[in-house]
Amino acid sequence: MSSESTDTLNSTQPNVPEGTDNVAPASEPTPPVDAVAAAKTEAAENYNRYLRAVADLENFRRRTVREKDELRQFAASGVLEDLMPVVDNLTLAITAAKQPNADLKNLSGGVEMVLTQLKSALASHGLQEINPAGQAFDANLHESISAQSSAEIPEGNVMNVVRPGFSLNGRLLRPASVVVSSGVAKDEKAS
Repeated sequence: MSSESTDTLNSTQPNVPEGTDNVAPASEPTPPVDAVAAAKTEAAENYNRYLRAVADLENFRRRTVREKDELRQFAASGVLEDLMPVVDNLTLAITAAKQPNADLKNLSGGVEMVLTQLKSALASHGLQEINPAGQAFDANLHESISAQSSAEIPEGNVMNVVRPGFSLNGRLLRPASVVVSSGVAKDEKAS
């Protein structure tokens, strides 16, 4: 072989220092014991944080359920406090009615004042009375229990309110029971 051919051979092989064989590099060194211990400590801390978070969530759920029950139990307390004077006044009215010299006029006037007081207390909590006498019949707010002919009240209007309706903050609780005018009777139209 000539010197040229040896140079070509040497140039195609990678530069490997002499005295070293082509051996694969050793696998990664095992982590030191301190790193494993640190990882275990961190895992234990994370697990403890997880357990605390789960316990906090469970405590929050229990507290929320307890507060919800308390709200439900005492939600009506404001309304009831406003109704107590009405009960007191009705008790006084009954006591006055049992007197041997009870005056019916004064007694009925007192009961009317108690009714006004009751309606006022309920209205302060959002209850509104629906009394549609003379108004056009509205099936969303009124319940027709009968129809009568009337020359004075136009057809389709409420003639008489049998039982008033009520709504609470705009939501219908009970429709007003009404008698609706069917207009002028057929006999009257013919004459």
